[in-house]
Amino acid sequence: MYTLAVVIHVLVCFLMIASILLQSGKGAEIGAAFGGSSQTVFGSRGPGTFLSKVTVAAAIVFMLTSLGLAILSKERTFSSTVIDVNKQQSSSTPAHSGDAGDAGHDAPAAPAASETTTPPSEPAKP
Repeated sequence: MYTLAVVIHVLVCFLMIASILLQSGKGAEIGAAFGGSSQTVFGSRGPGTFLSKVTVAAAIVFMLTSLGLAILSKERTFSSTVIDVNKQQSSSTPAHSGDAGDAGHDAPAAPAASETTTPPSEPAKP
């Protein structure tokens, strides 16, 4: 799901870049350079062209995939920074506590439950 969202996001990104670069600016006509542009309801270009509609649609899809990727990446469980990796390593290693004279010597481990020995039960001698 995450990979599919990334692929869609990248394709929409390239589509939006191409549609923006192919459009001409609002004041690109030669008449606008001399102040001869007419002001109508939709501006001097008329109603939205096909490229402007493609740009708007690509921008909406781009924003939605950005939001979706942010939500999906929050749900993924992996450490993405060095700080996260260092926190995991420090929490997995036990901290040594002891006196200064004891430095470098590990305390003996407690025997496991199966290793404990119980003295055999003998009858009491008088």
